Amino acid sequence: MGNYEYILFDLDGTLTDSGPGIVNGFAYTVEKMGGQVEDKNQFKRFVGPPLKESFGVLGYQGEEIDKAITIYREYYNGMGGCFENEVYPGIEDTLAKLKTAGKKLIVCTSKNAHGTKTVLEHFGLDKYFDFVATANDTDRQHKIDVLNYALEQGGVADLKRAVMVGDRMYDIEASAEVGVDSIGVLYGYGSKKELTNAGATYLAETADDIVALIL
Repeated sequence: MGNYEYILFDLDGTLTDSGPGIVNGFAYTVEKMGGQVEDKNQFKRFVGPPLKESFGVLGYQGEEIDKAITIYREYYNGMGGCFENEVYPGIEDTLAKLKTAGKKLIVCTSKNAHGTKTVLEHFGLDKYFDFVATANDTDRQHKIDVLNYALEQGGVADLKRAVMVGDRMYDIEASAEVGVDSIGVLYGYGSKKELTNAGATYLAETADDIVALIL
């Protein structure tokens, strides 16, 4: 392992298992948009990617996507979807150990600022992070945009001192494109094949493995 000083964490599927709330949010949105949902499990693939991209995959276009995102956030932020969620086993202990070791921790997520703040504060994880980088609907719509923003605002001058921790190919591919190493976690929503094919520098089966790899 490299001598990493800056540890960037994805949120959904990496710090917390937010799948239930996201899946229910997509089901709620599709039905509100006039569609039918026969199997909610089909929406598990949307834990991680940006909402705009996910609704595009479902066939919505243009203003339909904007409407769908508004409805989704109505459920996720206003109807408790963000609390259909739990911290993964060992994550808080992992964050505490990294913090004690003097590492600078940064959240790097495709979730918007409101949802991210709500989740981190609800679970008491906000105290571990030096900076929180989120997506928005203008200049940070893709993971690579959020990652570049996180590195810039987090004061990362040497990319070799940073590592991205995430559960989907979006985290890994953005890291490779920017030039930072990555740890693909296998307990989230991405498979070993997905993370390996995306080019993960390392793989971690558990939160404890993240600590072992870094320290």
